[in-house]
Amino acid sequence: MIDTLLGGVTGVTAAYLVTGPRPALVDPGARTSAPVVREALAAAGLGPRDLRWIVLTHVHLDHCGATGILAAAFPEATVVVHRRGARHVAEPARLVAASAAVYGQRWSLYGGLDPTPAARIEVAEDDHRVAIGGGRVLRMIGTAGHARHHMSVLDEETGTVIAGDALGVRMEGGGLYPALPPSEIDLDAGDASLARIGSLGPARIVISHFGDAGDPAAAVDAARGQLVAVREAALASRASGDLEGEIARRLPLERVVGDAAALARWRRLGWAGANVAGVAGWLASEGDAAARQ
Repeated sequence: MIDTLLGGVTGVTAAYLVTGPRPALVDPGARTSAPVVREALAAAGLGPRDLRWIVLTHVHLDHCGATGILAAAFPEATVVVHRRGARHVAEPARLVAASAAVYGQRWSLYGGLDPTPAARIEVAEDDHRVAIGGGRVLRMIGTAGHARHHMSVLDEETGTVIAGDALGVRMEGGGLYPALPPSEIDLDAGDASLARIGSLGPARIVISHFGDAGDPAAAVDAARGQLVAVREAALASRASGDLEGEIARRLPLERVVGDAAALARWRRLGWAGANVAGVAGWLASEGDAAARQ
C-alpha cells in the first residue's frame, strides 16, 4: 500500500502496488499525488522501464488523476480501465470539467488529469485478466454502484480484493461509511456488487480510502447494511423533503465514523455533502422504480 497523501493528508487515499515480473499499480491517486507515488515506486526499486500496468478501478480523479503523469514517467506501462472510462483517460477534458464543477473550491486537492495515448490503454470488461507474470493474475470484477464503470481487482494469488470505493470509505482510524458521489451512483447495483465481492470468498479486502477493511465477510455485510439504510432514507425523503436529514437519522456520520481525526478528514474533503447530492440524483432517476419494489 502506498499512501498517496491526497491534499498532503495521511490516511485518506491509497494506491496498491502488486509485485511480480510485470508489476501493476492499482489506482495511482490524484494528479497532485503523482510526485509522492513516483517516489514510493522508486523506493520499491522500480525504474522507468519496470512498471508494466496502471490499473484503474474507476475514473474519479482521486483515483486516476496521476495516470497521465505516471504513464509518461513509466513508458512500458499499459493503462487498464473499464470501457466507459477509457475515452476519458485518453481525452480527459470533459471529465476534468465535470469534476471541477463537483469539487468546487476543493478542486486544488485533485489537480486534473493529463491525457494518455489511446494506444497505451487496454479496455477491460468483466473478468478481464491482467498478467503480472510468474503465474500471478489480476482479475477485473465489474462492481457498479459507486459508478457505472467501477471495477474491483482480485489478486488470484493471495485472494485479496482491491475494492476501490465499492465498500465505501474508512478514513484511517474511523468507521466505514458509504461513498456515493454524483453522478452515476446506483444503490441497487452497489448492493449486488457487494454480494458479488462476498461470493468471491476473499481472504482480504483492501479499499482506496483507506487500507485493510478488516474481516472480509463482516466488512461486506456492514457495507450492504449501510446501503439499505441510505436507500430507506432516500425513499423516506419523498415525504419529508429532507434527504440530508433522513440520511443523518439512519446513518449519522459522527457516530458511524467515530474517530475525531477521521471526521476531520471527511469534513475537509466534503464527501458527506457529495453523498447527499449523489443520492438525490439516484432518487430522481431510479427512486420511482425502487419505491415500487
